[in-house]
Amino acid sequence: MKTKFELELADVKRIASAAEAEALKNQWAVTIAIVDDGGHLLWLQRLDGAPAISSHIAPAKAHTAALGRRESKVYEDVINGGRTSFLSAPAVAGMLEGGVPILKDGQCLGAVGVSGVKSSEDAQIARAGIAAIGL
Repeated sequence: MKTKFELELADVKRIASAAEAEALKNQWAVTIAIVDDGGHLLWLQRLDGAPAISSHIAPAKAHTAALGRRESKVYEDVINGGRTSFLSAPAVAGMLEGGVPILKDGQCLGAVGVSGVKSSEDAQIARAGIAAIGL
């Protein structure tokens, strides 16, 4: 039997705080979503001025990154590369850059999804959040 790492509420709060700080530092109005390794929502935070649709897109990006154990950008690149049949993949809706898995010792603990600015900036915010817990 193996030991499994999991996010605790304190971790989620640190990730959210650091992601928010990165967004505010750059004056980016975004929604930040954090999910567990099964893609279940643990945190949703919509900053002032963030588009309403971002509250749907950010959790979808996080869900995709957690279930796939890789950045959601990978799926965007696959589709943009011509494999449009991947759009029919079940339970995978957030196939845009901005979902980043939280990995520790090869295990996925969850993911952070961000939406509201350029996709590369969304990913930057997600990575800043994850860095706050030393990963």
